[in-house]
Amino acid sequence: MKSSESDWERRLIEACQNGDEQALKGLYDNYSAKMYAICLRYMGNQDDAKDALQEGFIKIYKNISKYAFTGSFEGWLKRIFINTSIEQIRKRKYHRNIEDLGIEKPGFAREMQVDTLDSKKILRLVQELPQGYRTVFNMYCVDGYSHKEIAEHLGVSESTSKTQLFKARKMLQEWLKHWFK
Repeated sequence: MKSSESDWERRLIEACQNGDEQALKGLYDNYSAKMYAICLRYMGNQDDAKDALQEGFIKIYKNISKYAFTGSFEGWLKRIFINTSIEQIRKRKYHRNIEDLGIEKPGFAREMQVDTLDSKKILRLVQELPQGYRTVFNMYCVDGYSHKEIAEHLGVSESTSKTQLFKARKMLQEWLKHWFK
């Protein structure tokens, strides 16, 4: 037997598929915070994340009828918001293979104390990465994409994906080393 949350979610999705505007609002109210966090992780700033969130929900509303109740609904949503964020990055031509970046501590990191290092501060540190590094880091380390999948999504080679990830990790390691000095 399904849990009441699953039943609630199924009724919400079915109502959305039938064009119920209150259900669409309920969908937004229930999932927007989680999906915004995904967009922010990829986009790096609040304005771009809000744009990706809005674009993602437009896609959801247009395509909710295609959801076939197979697999996790939240997983389906996440995939759409990840892909939307990547599309936004491509449109804005943020994704570059950055070869000659100097490694500096981001501004907020100079003020951070080692004993206060937590997930929110780590997220902020990841957001300080250059767009290309951040995108590959998120796709590989957080969302579990393979380098082959990343290359296909971003239109780059697997080698470029691996290089971007290596450089992202190296940059994060350098920043973290400064905290422990």
